[in-house]
Amino acid sequence: MKRIQMGSSKIKPLTARERALALAQRFRKIYPDAHCELDFGNPLQLLIATILSAQCTDKRVNMVTPALFKKYPDARAFAKARPATFESEIRSTGFFRSKTKSILGACQAIASKHAGKVPDSMEELCALPGVGRKTANVVIGNAFAKNEGIVVDTHVIRLSQRFKLTKNRDAEKIERDLMKIVPQRDWTLWSHWLIWHGRRRCFARKPDCANCEVFALCPSGRIFLRKGEAKKA
Repeated sequence: MKRIQMGSSKIKPLTARERALALAQRFRKIYPDAHCELDFGNPLQLLIATILSAQCTDKRVNMVTPALFKKYPDARAFAKARPATFESEIRSTGFFRSKTKSILGACQAIASKHAGKVPDSMEELCALPGVGRKTANVVIGNAFAKNEGIVVDTHVIRLSQRFKLTKNRDAEKIERDLMKIVPQRDWTLWSHWLIWHGRRRCFARKPDCANCEVFALCPSGRIFLRKGEAKKA
């Protein structure tokens, strides 16, 4: 890939909305296969996997869930699980006690209040034990294919700030800012695009700005390159 030189391109003075639209066009081509990297076969499995993914890698979660989904095929089965046993089964994902409480509590509510089916509305999902807006957005967008919000995780927070799409640091405020400038049809994909770019190019400590496919659209790119050049000097 051709290395970007400091003076080789000029960043257009775009508004946040214009930058978001341009980024969406570019990311659609750069990451045509962007998707949720948690393995799941139905809404319940995605809900469980998303809860497990807190402070844990998707790779680790995907190593743990096959055995879980085989042993506990539905919400009622999860609801009947013994907490101590379940804790041992998910221990490697970290925070296993709180995750056990959230998962078993959510499944008990799904079994008793929703006839064993995961609800598809933000209000009903957020009413489940241990389920917040971020988790609900993951399920609604990926399991039900409904664009009702934008998942804001650490990658989305970092890149939204680097792209100057928000001045906020609070996840819910960032989501509101993004929902104003990102077309609703792209809300679910937007999170995937930023997460994929954050994992593959725009790293937290040392972003690969020199090879970044959207360098010309990033107000922070030149700053990182200058810092890198200064360290080499």
